[in-house]
Amino acid sequence: MAEQFDVVVIGAGPAGYHAAIRAAQLGLKTACIDAALGKDGKPALGGTCLRVGCIPSKALLDSSRQYWNMGHLFGDHGISFKDARMDVGTMIGRKDKIVKQFTGGIEMLFKANKIKPFFGFGTLHKGNLVKVKQHDGSEVELTGTNVIIAAGSDSIELPFAKFDGDTIVDNVGALDFTEVPKRLAVIGAGVIGLELGSVWSRLGSEVVILEAMPEFLAAADAEVAKTAAREFKKQGLDIRLGAKVSKTDISGKGKKKEVVVSYTDGKGEQSLTVDKLLVAVGRRAATKGLLADDVGVKINDRGQIEVDEHCHTGVDGVWAVGDCVRGPMLAHKGFEEGIAVAELIAGLPGHVNFDTIPWVIYTEPEIAWVGKTEQQLKDEGVPYKAGSFPFAAVGRAVAMAEPAGFVKVLAHAETDLVLGLHLVGVNVSELVHEGVLTMEFKGSADDLARICHAHPTLSEAIHDAAMAVSKRAIHKAN
Repeated sequence: MAEQFDVVVIGAGPAGYHAAIRAAQLGLKTACIDAALGKDGKPALGGTCLRVGCIPSKALLDSSRQYWNMGHLFGDHGISFKDARMDVGTMIGRKDKIVKQFTGGIEMLFKANKIKPFFGFGTLHKGNLVKVKQHDGSEVELTGTNVIIAAGSDSIELPFAKFDGDTIVDNVGALDFTEVPKRLAVIGAGVIGLELGSVWSRLGSEVVILEAMPEFLAAADAEVAKTAAREFKKQGLDIRLGAKVSKTDISGKGKKKEVVVSYTDGKGEQSLTVDKLLVAVGRRAATKGLLADDVGVKINDRGQIEVDEHCHTGVDGVWAVGDCVRGPMLAHKGFEEGIAVAELIAGLPGHVNFDTIPWVIYTEPEIAWVGKTEQQLKDEGVPYKAGSFPFAAVGRAVAMAEPAGFVKVLAHAETDLVLGLHLVGVNVSELVHEGVLTMEFKGSADDLARICHAHPTLSEAIHDAAMAVSKRAIHKAN
């Protein structure tokens, strides 16, 4: 007989574990199913984000940034040294230790909140019955008054560049190289491609990023993208736009393996020979095998589960959140959806404001934004005014030897309400939330301009950019 729960969550990634913990906090008997295993072969909660995404990539970004600074920044501070080298094994080991710490942390939170975990692959059947095929081959059945699907997403594999876990890899493989590849090609100049490309470039790899689109970071503010591209070029990243890859060929064996990447661009047919190839062309909802035929939950042509504005599927008691539904594939978007659904199930108000979800790319300089870009406002016919301010005029940024980049505030031309905040520079992943808060509380550019910001701080760039909206910035010509 199936074990009965108030809430059964399928997936223990960011969306799933937040949903499970909040549901348990609200007094609901909760189970959570997850199929993932860690590098040690044992169950590891936390999803892609904790195991092979957000957290491990930031660990490598930090390690590689420390190494890069030694050769490119320390001299400006009067710091000298001899024969600096990177032990890749130690770097990867540090990353693995951090991952284990956080996946173990989720396990402890489940125990503290009396959430019952099941380890295996869950399939939803009619009547909110979930069959779980466990790793030992046995099967258990659960039923939930409510079922929350939080299955996450998988890397998209190209038919002409199949992952082999060694020479052609996805983000998982690129997090575990045993040595710095002499030559690395990346297909896709998105978040994953830029971040992991940066990691190995800083450590000495010759990195070429092939992007099929003619524009760099088309989703970002055009000026932000232009500034970032200029800085990446200075760092040695070779980003080739309008480069459409059509074929890959692997030759050689062992350490002599290499891959020839064939592509076309504005100059015609081209080829590139590298030691490793990272395919980072996006992710797709992990919904294959998730739903039995009789469930009634609809999946669109992109493989995403169809939901309404409250993340309900239209089938009684069945909800879906995170990467497997519409909206940006961002961990923090999944956090909020998971919490909102748990609260809705408990009879509380639950809501996610998609207009104030921040975006971040953790390169150097970092790129972050919230709200509309200038191009979007122009396309929508929204009257706006803009104010910007460079980090080169911010005392703290210059003192840190991090003067690259700027902040831009976009406000409605008539109401002055903040419509967007766009940043490129050091630590802007932390600064973007000033825009999120301002927009959530329906604040204006004048509100931002009149808030006292500590001196000297990086946040002063936001203050001056907000003042520049009404042409009263103190530290730049208006």
